[in-house]
Amino acid sequence: MSAQDEQYEETVEINTLLGSGSHFEGKLTFAGTVRIDGEFSGEIFSDDILVVGEGGHINAKVEIGSMVIEGTVDGDIHAKRSVEIHAPGLVRGNIVTPSLFIDRGVVFQGSCQMVDEAQEHAQEHAQEHALEQVMEADPPPEDEQQPLDTIGNIERSGVIDASNT
Repeated sequence: MSAQDEQYEETVEINTLLGSGSHFEGKLTFAGTVRIDGEFSGEIFSDDILVVGEGGHINAKVEIGSMVIEGTVDGDIHAKRSVEIHAPGLVRGNIVTPSLFIDRGVVFQGSCQMVDEAQEHAQEHAQEHALEQVMEADPPPEDEQQPLDTIGNIERSGVIDASNT
């Protein structure tokens, strides 16, 4: 256990632990603090804290309050408060959070968008409004509409024999 782990465990009580050597696949929702030192695959949803220990490996979509990473995360992270990545952490995916800390010795392959909840809500509202405007727009004149059974100028005819090509 690293000094950072010991310091973190002193300040936060771990409610649930997926220990080293454990494998879990599915959807995880929780309250409190969860630490993963094993392998997890699927989706994680919580407004609280997720800790990925040095031996932990997550392959998941993560929507979380705060996240501390020392292991490996493959997948996108959306954190309402913060993401901390400590060495020897590895993150392959995109991060959306208002606060990001990346330690020296970390590998981060992806993009990061620093957005707080108010900004994010405003962006979502703007996207919804733009979509509504597109949906309310007048459809093209009937003579410019393409029938559903055509692709470009080629009408679908049923069976295609690939053996002659």
